[in-house]
Amino acid sequence: MNSFKFFWDTHKWIGISISAFLVITAVTGFLLLLKKEYAWIQPPTQKGSPGNLESFLSLSDAWRHVEAADHPDFQHVDDIDRIDVRVDKRVYKVRSKHNHTEIQIDAVSGAVLSTATRTSDWLENLHDGSWIGKPVHDYIMPLVAIAVLFMVFSGLWLWLQPKWKRRQRKKRDERAKAGSG
Repeated sequence: MNSFKFFWDTHKWIGISISAFLVITAVTGFLLLLKKEYAWIQPPTQKGSPGNLESFLSLSDAWRHVEAADHPDFQHVDDIDRIDVRVDKRVYKVRSKHNHTEIQIDAVSGAVLSTATRTSDWLENLHDGSWIGKPVHDYIMPLVAIAVLFMVFSGLWLWLQPKWKRRQRKKRDERAKAGSG
């Protein structure tokens, strides 16, 4: 089997095999690029009360304000996935482990500024394959990345190889013509 046929067949079948992953990754990647532009993808960061870092609530005080909001996704401190601190906006973004929920708390007053769903978190899980499970994220998606690299290089070979062969044939024909003439 010559290299062209090998790369043609493997390029075709790998492309078919990973096409769904590529479409999902491309669409979610595009939306993630736009996440700050659209509130339905990621809630905009609110602005807290005036104050400096020394006037910020402690994390335990911030939790008490989240708990007082009585949101079903924040029933226990263990429901918190992470707390992002936006110092410049004086906001705590408290993110739940459940349903991609986020509550934004004024870091100075403790007032609940926003409660929203972070669609961007769901899109990230879809983008990196972790929504299916850890094995897909850890093993399949790296294989997809390697397959994409293979597709790039095999595609270049499929494009260049005929040009290279034509050039070789032309040189051979010119030498033959020069030798016979």
